[in-house]
Amino acid sequence: MSRDAKSMSAHSQATRSHKPYLRSTSIQCYLCLLLNSHFLTEAGIHIFILGRVSAGLPKTESNWQYVIKDLEKIENLIQSIHIDATLYTESSVHPNCKVTAMKCFLLELHVIWQESNNMDVRETIENLIILANKSLSSNGNVTESGCKECEELEEKNVKEFVRSFTHIVQMFINTS
Repeated sequence: MSRDAKSMSAHSQATRSHKPYLRSTSIQCYLCLLLNSHFLTEAGIHIFILGRVSAGLPKTESNWQYVIKDLEKIENLIQSIHIDATLYTESSVHPNCKVTAMKCFLLELHVIWQESNNMDVRETIENLIILANKSLSSNGNVTESGCKECEELEEKNVKEFVRSFTHIVQMFINTS
């Protein structure tokens, strides 16, 4: 294998393992480009347009699985580094308040990002925020009443925060 091919393969593997939010969209775009270049007919144009539209559709069920994997990675990484922070944490969220709770968790992730100098933690948090926001986009306009504001939640350490965050994500997985 040539040096350029190895480099492209390594870059492709790195992209797949660190940025799963780009996986399906990039594959669909490449497929569209391939189809468009070979089928410059009316049918080819329709396929191209449908491919572009499908690339933008939410894929929430698979994104939540990647959020769980990123949370597991963060949990493993924070065991080796010391982050002395307390974070607003929803321990017992009501199912009718899960979107509000998720938004609070995502806001608090920024605190971990700022407190950590570890690039793996920072990259994983950035990826997690993108994935979770993309998954939340289908619930983004939901208004939940009677839910606690972020500042009303109990402050807990990072490990407890990650455990509770994982529980909230599981609620989204179980209802999708």
